[in-house]
Amino acid sequence: QLQASGGGSVQAGGTLKLSCLASGMIWSTFTSSRLAWYRQAPGKQRELVADLTSGGSTNYQDSVKGRFTISKNNAKKAVYLQMNSLEPEDTAVYYCNVETGSRDYWGQGTQVTVSS
Repeated sequence: QLQASGGGSVQAGGTLKLSCLASGMIWSTFTSSRLAWYRQAPGKQRELVADLTSGGSTNYQDSVKGRFTISKNNAKKAVYLQMNSLEPEDTAVYYCNVETGSRDYWGQGTQVTVSS
């Protein structure tokens, strides 16, 4: 259901934009769902990075505030994560998530590696 892309390897201070397409999802389901990005670093638990409610409210993990921006394009059924001023601590596999209220959908994960 969800296809994530956009990961890669960058140096500290660099930028990446992650994309997640919910191409197989009904439009009304996508637009009424909570959208989120999570990440999981080696040896650590998966953690919430940012989320976006259907009403447009956003929430960010403290460590990414001011650097990351979550957004969506309803027409494309896509959710994005713009990541600026990347730090080595941002290195992780990033997962997109769509929570419909009755079910959670997860993307396959995309690797982000930030070198110092």
